[in-house]
Amino acid sequence: MDVKTNGDISFWYADIGGIPRKRPPLPGDREADVCIIGAGYTGLWTAYYLKKADPSLDIVVLEREFAGFGASGRNGGWLSGGFGWSRDKYLKTSTRGAVIDMQRAMAGTVDEVIRVTEAEGIDADIRRVDNFTVATNAPQLARAREEYQFYLDWQMPAERLEMLSAEEVAKRIRIANVQGGFVIRDTARVQPAKLVRGLANVVEALGVPIFEGTAVTRFEKGRVETDRGTVRAAKIIRATEGFSAGFPGEERTWLPLNSAQIVTEPVPEALWREIGWEGHELLGDAAHAYCYAQRTREGRITMGGRGVPYRFGSKTDVNGKTQQATIDALHAILTRLLPQTKPLKIDHAWCGVLGVPRDWCTTAGFDRSTGIGWAGGYVGLGVSSSNLAGRTLCDLVLNRETELTALPWVNRTVRKWEPEPFRWLGVHSMYQLYRIADEREFAGLPHTSKLAALADTITGH
Repeated sequence: MDVKTNGDISFWYADIGGIPRKRPPLPGDREADVCIIGAGYTGLWTAYYLKKADPSLDIVVLEREFAGFGASGRNGGWLSGGFGWSRDKYLKTSTRGAVIDMQRAMAGTVDEVIRVTEAEGIDADIRRVDNFTVATNAPQLARAREEYQFYLDWQMPAERLEMLSAEEVAKRIRIANVQGGFVIRDTARVQPAKLVRGLANVVEALGVPIFEGTAVTRFEKGRVETDRGTVRAAKIIRATEGFSAGFPGEERTWLPLNSAQIVTEPVPEALWREIGWEGHELLGDAAHAYCYAQRTREGRITMGGRGVPYRFGSKTDVNGKTQQATIDALHAILTRLLPQTKPLKIDHAWCGVLGVPRDWCTTAGFDRSTGIGWAGGYVGLGVSSSNLAGRTLCDLVLNRETELTALPWVNRTVRKWEPEPFRWLGVHSMYQLYRIADEREFAGLPHTSKLAALADTITGH
């Protein structure tokens, strides 16, 4: 499938006039109370809540590229408040009640992000919508039913959930071969780049300088070294998520997993009438190699999913450019679910990385002995999770004991990923097995393929 633009960070920047001009870099050595490495959602939310809690704090944000260069400006725009990590793994060091508290706190990020954007005048195309997971074959439908029941068992409020028949799904979005699905309410759609740009402007207006074009080369207790000078600070926050492997000592902490998207040309009104989707729902499916889609403000469709899942040696992409094979695979998913879209051109394709801990469960923490904190490893749920991370890091930095600092993701110890070539082999094997499992299920396998369970076993997913 031909595409007009490949890379150039993401479509979301093209949508708002292009890549922003960088703010000035760090002008030289300086001191601060708090130094935040990374001007994505995590770093900016942390700066925002810290400055609101204590306006006297001298906070510095350092960014190698520009605010929102990474996943914050490239993601699928799902403000889901979702909890996509293994509850059983959190239970090993916590309690069922605490895990439910964390689930509830994550869900609350939807209202909190909307509250802040409204209070601060940030226009991010936020729209409250439902989140659809659809099934297009029997194994997918069985998994959708299991997931629906799983949410109920973990005390997700029943009013937020609804299992849908094929007819009920089709009334809202006309998915080909749909057999059913379920909906989670109280989620939202956002324009990612508008959110991160607006948040950066608000943080800057609060008196927090964001030094862009400033590459951090190393950091240690009380000291952050960059190519523009050194910042001395008692508190340091690493908010680099999928780019963390670039720091000495962090090479195997979080694996940078690739995710990619395409976006169509604007969809004609006549075609929208064929498709439906009037509720602008977030859309995903119950395949093993799942997808994520949204209907944008101006009437396009974005479709995201895994392309080449991982680059050897934890390397990252170059300005969002993705492979042609990935573009073709995403277009195939789009037209499989919505064959009505086959005549549409693809205007933009891009990719980015998200952080994955070895146990595939997100973490946030702060080491009081070194004054160094961190948050990330969101495994694709960063739009909402980063907000909770910012509030949690704020409490940790200020040495507050709160409900947030008691949640089970705080200060968890997770073992590192294996050295190469083992992690490359493991991740690629996992996604090849997922692909084959999906193919078998689409071909008529009546139950979930055992290859998917093997894939999970290989990497501990």
